[in-house]
Amino acid sequence: MIFEGKRILVTGGTGSMGKTFVHRALSGELGTPKKVIVFSRDEAKQHEMRLAFQHKTRTTDEVIYRNFMQVLEFRIGDVRDYGAVCSAVKRADIVVNAAALKQVPSCEYFPGEAVLTNCIGAHNIVRAIEENDYPVETVVAISTDKACKPVNVMGMTKSLQERIFVAANILNTKTRFIGVRYGNVLASRGSVIPLFHEQIGLGGPVTITSPQMTRFLLSLNRAVDTVFAALRQARPGEIYVPNVPSATVMNLAKALIGKRKIAIKITGIRPGEKLHEIMVSEEEVNHCVKRGEYYVIKSMLPELNTGKRETNALKKEFSSADSVIGYPATAKLLKQHHLTVEDMAGVEDGELLR
Repeated sequence: MIFEGKRILVTGGTGSMGKTFVHRALSGELGTPKKVIVFSRDEAKQHEMRLAFQHKTRTTDEVIYRNFMQVLEFRIGDVRDYGAVCSAVKRADIVVNAAALKQVPSCEYFPGEAVLTNCIGAHNIVRAIEENDYPVETVVAISTDKACKPVNVMGMTKSLQERIFVAANILNTKTRFIGVRYGNVLASRGSVIPLFHEQIGLGGPVTITSPQMTRFLLSLNRAVDTVFAALRQARPGEIYVPNVPSATVMNLAKALIGKRKIAIKITGIRPGEKLHEIMVSEEEVNHCVKRGEYYVIKSMLPELNTGKRETNALKKEFSSADSVIGYPATAKLLKQHHLTVEDMAGVEDGELLR
């Protein structure tokens, strides 16, 4: 049981994936952790998350008292701040780095900020472990399909983050640095589904950048499953990729609209957007293998590729344009994960613990 008696640090732990990861880590399915530490810079989100996990709707700020005595602990800090990172990392056995600036347009307008969080933040984690010899067993980098053949700042910085963690294995042989890469998480904060719900609730129109645009789709639980699989099996420098379907954004919109008389408006592709996303590039195909339900991208660095040679799993790049499900399957997927407009009525900001 990989979590039994372990101290788990989740940077950016108040986000959609972070909350779901924490929820499942505390469930005991991989063992009972000694401590789960949520490290983030937003005290309001920490307060809301603390109340949610204590099953309270409202209370005073005194709820923070005895924080450090609880299994679920909250720490305010920023991955950009090396000192704050050190104070959090030194007490961890497992680090999950979910802290990120992930909104594509925002990163285009503020690329320096994206570099500070997505790249310098990652470097601070590596530096903290390396310079202080902290006994961290595993670091998991949470990446994105936009890091593959990136065309936008967000993807470029996440691609660099992947390389920072992969290369860290060479000098930090006591710590295993691994990663996961996946596409759009259904109903995560800032994703298209909560936006469509809001637009439908207001009577439309529902805005779509391009009718041909496709995106990979997976649930929050499947995203966490990918992290768990990597924690169990990944070798140093490997990146785990879930084999998931994709859909057109048009079919997503139509499935959510249903029989409602709501118009769809085409707005054009935004700065930094791709028409189709790629999870495994044609260059990575040459060192991509299959393990169970996951593709595994092995490191290009020869120092990390010393094990038994495995058979390549793909003959061409893994693109969202190639695994598109139709309208009926898209509608079924939304119902299966309780993401219809009716299901999500009353849920704030699409923050679902699924």
